[in-house]
Amino acid sequence: QEQLVESGGGLVQAGGSLRLSCTASGQTFTQYGAGWFRQAPGKEREFVAAIGWAGDKTAYSVSVQDRFTIARDNAKNTMWLQMNSLKSDDTAVYYCATDRQAYRNRYGPLPQTRTQYDVWGQGTQVTVSS
Repeated sequence: QEQLVESGGGLVQAGGSLRLSCTASGQTFTQYGAGWFRQAPGKEREFVAAIGWAGDKTAYSVSVQDRFTIARDNAKNTMWLQMNSLKSDDTAVYYCATDRQAYRNRYGPLPQTRTQYDVWGQGTQVTVSS
């Protein structure tokens, strides 16, 4: 069964950094797009970053651009989200997800909506203190 597992969350002071990891199993990760979403208490799950199946294209929400970096290593079936200059507004549960249609839609834009992703991890908590 296709599965994603996140790790790396925790408590960090404002201005600090965290690196989240997402490991895939049971799927053709090399042809799947991938992304990160987050959900803060009382809010909808929102897009954070996406990366194409080949790792050559990335997209970021305006709230995290220039601070977060998404990357992947298909040989290791792993994706990362490097988060720098963290703010209290970044506090949320972070989820990784894969898009099985990424190769088929490789000439289109990277998906940035929740419904465009097929497999989701369980989430990892990121808490940024002031």
